[in-house]
Amino acid sequence: MQSGTGSSSRLSLLSDAELTELLQSANIPTLLAAMAHLTGEDRWIQAPYTPTPRRDIDDHDDGGLSADLVQEIRENAFTVLRELRDGERTVAATPSPERLVQILSVSVGEPLPADYGQLLGEELGIYPRSGVPEAPAEVRGAFHVAIIGAGLSGLCLAIRLEQAGIGYTVFEKNDDVGGSWEENLYPGCGVDTPSHLYCYSFDQNPDWTRYFVHRDELAAYWRALADRWGVRPRIRFGTTVESARFNEETARWEVRVTGREGSVDVVEANAVVSAVGLLNQPAMPRIAGLEDFEGPSLHTARWDRSIDLTGQRVAVIGTGASAMQFVPAAAEIAGSVTVFQRSPQWAMPHPNQSREVSEAVRALHRHIPHYLGWYRLRVFWRMGDRLHSLLQVDNDYEHPDRAINKGNDALRKMLTGYIHAQLDGRPDLIEKSVPSYPVYGKRLLIDHGWYTAIRRDNVALVTDPIDQITPAGIRMADGTEHDFDVIAFATGFDAVNVLGSIDVFGRGGRSLHAQWGSDDGRAYLGITVPGFPNFFCLYGPNTNTGHGGTVIAGSEMQVQYVTNLIAQMIDEDVASVEVRQDVFDSYDDELGQVLANSIWTHPGMSTYYRNSKGRVVTNSPWKYIDYWRRTHQPNMEDFTVARSAAGLQPQA
Repeated sequence: MQSGTGSSSRLSLLSDAELTELLQSANIPTLLAAMAHLTGEDRWIQAPYTPTPRRDIDDHDDGGLSADLVQEIRENAFTVLRELRDGERTVAATPSPERLVQILSVSVGEPLPADYGQLLGEELGIYPRSGVPEAPAEVRGAFHVAIIGAGLSGLCLAIRLEQAGIGYTVFEKNDDVGGSWEENLYPGCGVDTPSHLYCYSFDQNPDWTRYFVHRDELAAYWRALADRWGVRPRIRFGTTVESARFNEETARWEVRVTGREGSVDVVEANAVVSAVGLLNQPAMPRIAGLEDFEGPSLHTARWDRSIDLTGQRVAVIGTGASAMQFVPAAAEIAGSVTVFQRSPQWAMPHPNQSREVSEAVRALHRHIPHYLGWYRLRVFWRMGDRLHSLLQVDNDYEHPDRAINKGNDALRKMLTGYIHAQLDGRPDLIEKSVPSYPVYGKRLLIDHGWYTAIRRDNVALVTDPIDQITPAGIRMADGTEHDFDVIAFATGFDAVNVLGSIDVFGRGGRSLHAQWGSDDGRAYLGITVPGFPNFFCLYGPNTNTGHGGTVIAGSEMQVQYVTNLIAQMIDEDVASVEVRQDVFDSYDDELGQVLANSIWTHPGMSTYYRNSKGRVVTNSPWKYIDYWRRTHQPNMEDFTVARSAAGLQPQA
């Protein structure tokens, strides 16, 4: 896998004719950014080459420029790239953070905040993200980190520790890496995030075949990632972590694990990192008779590919993200699909949703230095922090029942118009499909053909309440019975029960379950908790990005924080670090105040983001740049530090 950030050496594989042909497929705003990066010249980001602001969420391939200007840009880019290929030109010095902001602002047609440059450089893959201890290799290797889970975050941390020469073991309950993308096998499964954002900054994938890639290709990426970075030998597959207990005498964790055959082992580690994430425990609905159905009955996250839906009568309970993908796929082959909906979801169209990435574009990503990185940065901005204001409550807005601010209301009107257009002539479906709550109150979904699917003759959308599951199917509250061959539960995850599957005991035997309960996880930066030294979470409480973008970026920031903290522990011969209670409390108070002004507290809907008391447990209120500032470099003054296992001494 190539990172897309490499050197001009890949250009040597292209002839003049091939390079000319490839440039005809180039996205002009991306090409201009790459040229400005490679040459250091201002002409690429000045008139008349300045793209217009993007009209929609499409890629804006011509940048709003005339055909003559577009051709001129392609020809000038050809000259630069040919000179780089032939050694007649050298790549300019690495751009400064200020330069990166300038380039991206021109490329997207709107100004970015001036302080974004360092974050952009890290996302682009040209600035380093994690520190390496200065201690000798044998000291680094003697430190041992236990990582729970080989999903996205666990793999990222394992790779960083491998690079830093720090000892680690990954415990993974499945038989391969990938986490959710190893477990989710249902028809239609794929990403709701643009594919080119859904890979790590240090291993950008130029070879995605679709702009919204399907599950099998995703799983292959994560497996190849583990092989490419050499971490697979350190992963114990088929191994479930049952508990982790901190030993105050040794300042080490004792991790109890169970193997495939029921074997039990206790592994000691200096630090434990939970990388199980928020979306790992499927949530089943509270419906009587769940065990009574005589046919196949299963959650989409535990799908069995041996089940053939061809010609079958399929019931789907739930209308969230997985249902949006599953129903259109199932409707193509099933005899009938009946969807039982408790509440409708907002879903938006994306022009790239069903598109394949052409071979020419994939070749651009492979061969043109930094082209893929800049394409990715454009998407990162457009689908990330640019949207953050849409989720902030304006207490003076005149229509608080339907929207939280003017921009949020404009998006609601646009999406409502889209639903009406998609369901034109079906007022019955329109009535069932337009949500009454503000956009982003629940996760905003991508339309994977949902509205087209529910119009089909073999699909029914039912909004009446269910009474119970029967041996033959489903009985409604009014006594009506529906017979089915298969029941699929597309009912999401028990996201608020953070770390619900593992018993964690900290200082003095304190139980994390007792502290958090079943639905009230709290952690400083979503990463660390008082009373639990050397214990860290990735994708922990209040780290889910609710305003858009990708979980990948947040995961890399958290991994950087944890890796740098561990590096400081090694270099300073620290036995344990424990976040101070006052630091934790101050952060928790601030978090609550900011969340109180967010869309997720709106009373007009129920959502898995909130716990039984109404507190938002899963989502982060921060912009990427805000969270990046907080996690970029750990401050040891935030922690109580033990120089030895004998006792704690505050960091001087």
